[in-house]
Amino acid sequence: MKKQIRRNIEKGVLFGLICAIMLSFARFDTRCDELRTSVLRLHILANSDTYEDQQLKLKVRDKILSVTGERLSNAQNLDEAIKIARSDLNIITDAAKEEISAEGYDYSVTANIEKNFFENRDYGDFTLPAGVYNSLTVRIGNAQGHNWWCVVFPGVCLLAAKKTTLKGAVSGESAKVAFGADKYKICFKTVEIYQKIRHKFSKK
Repeated sequence: MKKQIRRNIEKGVLFGLICAIMLSFARFDTRCDELRTSVLRLHILANSDTYEDQQLKLKVRDKILSVTGERLSNAQNLDEAIKIARSDLNIITDAAKEEISAEGYDYSVTANIEKNFFENRDYGDFTLPAGVYNSLTVRIGNAQGHNWWCVVFPGVCLLAAKKTTLKGAVSGESAKVAFGADKYKICFKTVEIYQKIRHKFSKK
């Protein structure tokens, strides 16, 4: 009888511990979601992984940021940034084509506002958790090469090559998540695994 009582207590403690862990994870993922819905990412897919195509991708990146980066970074909120990006799609496409032609290539270009899945991304002084984000997606040619991405709202990757930061652009719980990568390493990894599984099944 005592053994049964002890087993029941142990099961209760274990169940409580599991519930506490799941609740803690759910709260962290909610905080991550606040961050995911606060930014617009620029996502550029190169034609291929050749050195030339990868370098062309970076030139296209710089061209796009030069024609629309400042407008996007000056948006007051995400909805406005998406509206600006959508209205600039033709400008973005034409600018990319112009740069590609100037470099001696004739690759096609498409630009769209999409929702895409991204893995955890460490930018040095801040981290973006894995999950689905709004993105300005630019595909060059076959779009089979390694991609490049950053945040165009807030204007983290304006002038791309420079060291950038998210400080001042997000606040509250979002800021704690973005700048707490060292503190939340296990949480970030758990969220990435969870989001990958969720994204995989959402496509079926």
